[in-house]
Amino acid sequence: MLDLSRLRALHAVSVHGSVGAAAAALGYTPSAVSQQIAKLERETRTTLLERHGRGVALTEEAKLLAATAQQLMDISERAETALEESRGQPVGRLRVAAFASAARGLLPGVLADLAQRHPALEVRLTEINPHLSMDLVSRGVTDLAVTHDWDIAPLPAPEGVEQAVIGDDRCDLVVPAGHPFTSRAVIHRSDLGGQRWVCQPPGRVCHDWLVRTLRTAGFEPDITHVAEENHTIVSLVAAGLGVAVVPRLGTGTLPAGAVAVPLEPGPVRRLYALWRTGAARRPAITEAVRTLREHWPHIAPRTGDSASVPRAEGPAPQ
Repeated sequence: MLDLSRLRALHAVSVHGSVGAAAAALGYTPSAVSQQIAKLERETRTTLLERHGRGVALTEEAKLLAATAQQLMDISERAETALEESRGQPVGRLRVAAFASAARGLLPGVLADLAQRHPALEVRLTEINPHLSMDLVSRGVTDLAVTHDWDIAPLPAPEGVEQAVIGDDRCDLVVPAGHPFTSRAVIHRSDLGGQRWVCQPPGRVCHDWLVRTLRTAGFEPDITHVAEENHTIVSLVAAGLGVAVVPRLGTGTLPAGAVAVPLEPGPVRRLYALWRTGAARRPAITEAVRTLREHWPHIAPRTGDSASVPRAEGPAPQ
């Protein structure tokens, strides 16, 4: 009989694309994942991974096993949910994924609270790109994901995935200290021409919002510096290298040299919790979503009013 933990390791490589990324998602070392797959190869007498340059690729036999692993993980999830539901309290392991600023600004307090209230629950956090959240939840790679969408790009939940709104995160225009905008009570989109911008890479919603907004206002954006992390973007602004639109959850405490100015109308991103429909009754999911929503008001005074954007809210798991 094939070992489920070894199949899970192979499945993680198929989802994340590399042994290293699979190890990070599973909370193992790359060596441990490689060993699991090597044992699976010996058990099946089949080559499962082939070297491709500096990476690996799954063989056709490995793809078949990864698909089978997905089915077995679905069955295991249903069994775990039924067992936990019968006990009536959160127990076991809960795999949580969150995008960078939520992992830094929201999750530490939530995880500490869950650990104190439910010592039998082991929560493991992985920081991920928010664009991967839906796929990782739908595949069962993670149990719960904290992700976001923007008012210009709503997040559709596919069949089999449920979502609940955590809160809204408003964005500000962040400028260097001494910039002419710092003397203004509010900045309008029509004022944004002629600025040098620091922004996230193309394909990220913040970048797309900026380009679309400026071109609609008749300006061609001059994006001089590109960075993934909001903290890096803010540091570049503080050094006087440009201005940026940054979500409040992503800024935290601004460094000396950077000033946040209200932008009207400004973009708003909405934070969601995602989980698989089959796990909706699991007490660990219910309690984690409740705790996320409970902690958001302590974050919201610096991020904006959760009722500021009239979009439909998803229900919490029952």
